[in-house]
Amino acid sequence: MTDLVIRRAAPMDAAILAANNRAMALETEGKVLDTATTLRGAAALIADESKGFYLIAERASEVAGQLMVTYEWSDWRNGTFWWIQSVYVSPASRRSGVFGALYRRVREMAADAGDVCGIRLYVETANARAQSTYVALGMQRSHYELYELDLAFGSS
Repeated sequence: MTDLVIRRAAPMDAAILAANNRAMALETEGKVLDTATTLRGAAALIADESKGFYLIAERASEVAGQLMVTYEWSDWRNGTFWWIQSVYVSPASRRSGVFGALYRRVREMAADAGDVCGIRLYVETANARAQSTYVALGMQRSHYELYELDLAFGSS
């Protein structure tokens, strides 16, 4: 997508990132997230690179999509996995290569970093469209199942 600009998020982007995170949570999980909490969360990640980073895809200076990368240390590999999270593509920009462009930039950055041993993400089990996109981009289904204890939202 030559009309897309992929860039790292800056403090001025916190409000749109938080709004997109709320939209994604409502759309994918039916969860209504607190506005103030999501704004503080986005701002905290932007301010502290040890937590991770956001990438933003812009088209004509409008945010078309975003994703967040966080880190997981692997003692087995003596390297870091980058976890792709908080993926959101605006409805008008879906199926136009926005996620693919973001993903390719993450791959480039991971290769340049030198200590990244892999890229991971999780996806809703019923989201077949997203799963097919990930496979088309070269990702493979992991042999791991994901379990969690959600202390913020409780069991659901």
